[in-house]
Amino acid sequence: QVQLVESGGGLVQAGGSLRLSCAASGFTISSYAMTWYRQAPGKERELVASITSTGGITKYADSVKGRFTISRDNAKNTVYLQMNSLKPEDTAVYRCNAFRLGTDYIYWGQGTQVTVSS
Repeated sequence: QVQLVESGGGLVQAGGSLRLSCAASGFTISSYAMTWYRQAPGKERELVASITSTGGITKYADSVKGRFTISRDNAKNTVYLQMNSLKPEDTAVYRCNAFRLGTDYIYWGQGTQVTVSS
């Protein structure tokens, strides 16, 4: 069974840090680009960070540049999002996505809630 399971969310004060994990099962992420998205109540889904299958290229939303870092460990079949200097506007459900270029293979996790208090 193909699954992406996020973990590491929670409640943190502004200025704090969290590390999100996205563990894959049922498939190998080494052939997939991985992306973190977030969606806050009443707002559209936003791409937060992405990383290519080899990890050679990363991209970030302007709102998180310099604060968030995406990484991957293909041996552990897991992708991470290190979030530092968190702000209340980072509050959202964070979901990971796996996409294999040139195919229709795309998978989503259920999400993990991140709440940043002021």
